Amino acid sequence: MPLPNLQSLEHYLIEERLVEPLQLQEALRQLGRNLDYASLVKTLEQRTFLTSYQAQKLSKHETEGLRVGRYKLLYRNASGSFARVFRGCSVDDGSVVAIKVLRQRHAEDPRSVTMFRREGELGKRLVHKNIVPIYEVGSDGDQHYFTMEFVEGGNFRDFIKIRRKFAVPEATQYVLDMAEGLEYALGLGLTHRDLKLSNVLLSAQGVAKLVDFGLAGLDASLAAMEAEVDRAIEYATLEKGTGAPNNDPRSDLYFLGAIYFELLTGKPPYPPTKNLDERRQFGRYRDVPELKSVDPSLPTVITDIVDRLMCIDPNDRYQTPTQLIPDLRRALNGGGPTPDDAESPGSAKAAAPVPTTVICIENRKKQQDALREYFSKYGYRVLVLTDPLRALNRVESERILALLLIGDALGAEISSVYQAALARCKRRQTAVVLALSPKQAELGEKLSQPDFARVLTEGVTLRSIRQTFIDLTGVTPAPAENSEPA
Repeated sequence: MPLPNLQSLEHYLIEERLVEPLQLQEALRQLGRNLDYASLVKTLEQRTFLTSYQAQKLSKHETEGLRVGRYKLLYRNASGSFARVFRGCSVDDGSVVAIKVLRQRHAEDPRSVTMFRREGELGKRLVHKNIVPIYEVGSDGDQHYFTMEFVEGGNFRDFIKIRRKFAVPEATQYVLDMAEGLEYALGLGLTHRDLKLSNVLLSAQGVAKLVDFGLAGLDASLAAMEAEVDRAIEYATLEKGTGAPNNDPRSDLYFLGAIYFELLTGKPPYPPTKNLDERRQFGRYRDVPELKSVDPSLPTVITDIVDRLMCIDPNDRYQTPTQLIPDLRRALNGGGPTPDDAESPGSAKAAAPVPTTVICIENRKKQQDALREYFSKYGYRVLVLTDPLRALNRVESERILALLLIGDALGAEISSVYQAALARCKRRQTAVVLALSPKQAELGEKLSQPDFARVLTEGVTLRSIRQTFIDLTGVTPAPAENSEPA
């Protein structure tokens, strides 16, 4: 919708909540008699009431690309042939998000829309510290979009241009972050299928996060969400040349090795090119030099990992991210053992104190207080959180005995949070208990219950939850001195 005159501009700014009424009044007062369309836009930009991106659009009398759903678009961060990514904020609460918007030329193509929404819906399932979370998938007229965490930082392709290369410990930690994200996704039946430097973001806190699961492959258990998905040219060429099956998790590991190679050396393992025919040549991926020949100063423990990741025969690579992760941790530890390696009675793992911390996900004040009081009385250290993502991140960073999910607090997200908890807690040896209300009991029959998890549906009490903790973990903390007998 073009804006023909000053009056229509003022109405649009307030109607779409691009500026606040008081901000507009300030600009109008400042201009006085010198008021016209162009000067108002310029003044609003100078006063930082509008961003340069917004002002540029409005100066051309354009409104497309300024608002989608309940979000105003502040800056364009990235642009591809399929979609654009903006920094935006909610007009309701001012929260900052990244917004991915399907380009207009694809909006009338049903397959493109299906693929775009598929990426968003799959992303909502992924709740992990090393994957950029997707919050909302929506449409506004003929605009299709989804919102994500806005990661202050940038992608690794941009960092490589500035930094050239990374120190060994730094690069290894980032690749470990990526591997843990891949491990989590694979636990839910997903492979990335388009792993490259531009699809990994580095947060201001120094955490690597995977983004853009648009070409993600699904295993049979998620077939109901499957669509006709294109393969990245690199993945298709590698798998055709090696006889690997489609959706092979070892393909992600090959391209993770390519990222590791470039982070360490500042040089890609194969010649960069935009030529499609060159990208389809199998020899490009087969004839990668050994890392030691490119940089002889790199530690052997590191070059061995990269060379194994990039073995052309998929059977010679690491077979899963889970198999890779201990080697990365050992490399960070200078090649020595890590606590995860220790199995003997005198090892660090055996000597570590038994955790007594339980995390409860609950958002109602009365129930929160009851959980804290009851479990503290029986010797547990109790953390009550309202945000499932924060809870799962705590599981990742601390030794947690058990995670308690309250069905009434999770609402429609019960299944996705429970599945995410199973994937995260299995590796961390944390028990998972899901307590459902009677009206949710039917759902419990559809959820898997591995040996470290239980779904409680009948006669759920604090006492039955505590007994389930004991049954799953074999741990009975010493109760507080003034507690009553169980």
